[in-house]
Amino acid sequence: MDCTKCDREAVLHAAYSGAHLCEHHLRASVEKRVRRRIREDGLIGDDATPQNPETWLLGLSGGKDSVVLGSILADTFAEDPRIELVALTIHEGIKGYRDESLDAASAFADEQEISHEVVTYADEFDLEMDRVVEKDPENMAACAYCGVFRRELLAEYAEAYGADKLLTGHNLDDEAQTAMMNFLEGDVAQMAKHFDASLGPFPERSESTEFVPRAKPLRDVPEKEVALYAHLADLPVHMAECPHSSEAYRGEIQQLLFDLEERHPGTRHSIMAGYEEFAKLAAEAYRGDGPDLGECERCGGTTTREICRTCQLTEAVHAA
Repeated sequence: MDCTKCDREAVLHAAYSGAHLCEHHLRASVEKRVRRRIREDGLIGDDATPQNPETWLLGLSGGKDSVVLGSILADTFAEDPRIELVALTIHEGIKGYRDESLDAASAFADEQEISHEVVTYADEFDLEMDRVVEKDPENMAACAYCGVFRRELLAEYAEAYGADKLLTGHNLDDEAQTAMMNFLEGDVAQMAKHFDASLGPFPERSESTEFVPRAKPLRDVPEKEVALYAHLADLPVHMAECPHSSEAYRGEIQQLLFDLEERHPGTRHSIMAGYEEFAKLAAEAYRGDGPDLGECERCGGTTTREICRTCQLTEAVHAA
């Protein structure tokens, strides 16, 4: 089948749009959507200048999503002195798996000449995920522990770097799955946080250095297209799944959305379009009405509890 836009051979059929795309036009399409999202979300601040550039911290795992996002960002801002891109890789302590993805992240950062920092759970929390999974004091999925620790370190290092934005490589499938889970669980507060994480901080938090605005510029691009982009661009990525990944509920939602997308192309886009609108309304309703923020008695970090969730979990693991 020929490409819809030229006479080259197509490498992808995007059923949701009906387009057949060759390698050139697939890559151009992915890049266009990422750059459009950056514009529409207003990620480049009005005060960003060559003399006063913004710092964007990229969570770089070495997987396809973060490497593809990093590649597009590096290319987009290569000649734009308003943006300084730095990368952070978190080593959770998963034998074999993270070592290989760290190699991919380091190779990519070196290739792009991006400043690259590596932090570990071992250094930061005196634990490793292999041990957490073995002990499991809270009887939770591994991803639940890891998500708390990862978010803590991303936020901590974003502040430490004086970052103006914190960017992660969540794709369309990731976001649609999260949206469906929040809908089915009736978690309106979490929907409000989605608006906060995707499009900027709540107004009452905007003056706090403890809340660096988060962004997901890859969230309009399906996972399959991200993977194909990484392959066609010959990017150094680690494609293996985490051996501790065991979110059974998310897996069910993933399969549900896959089946729906197969039968009704465009389902993921429709879900996200509605979710974005609902999240904005939820965020508006929660503005000024959220829980009071204080300092964790253990680490001094910002929390709504006496002891933050990170400290609760690390103490539970050490005590197990």
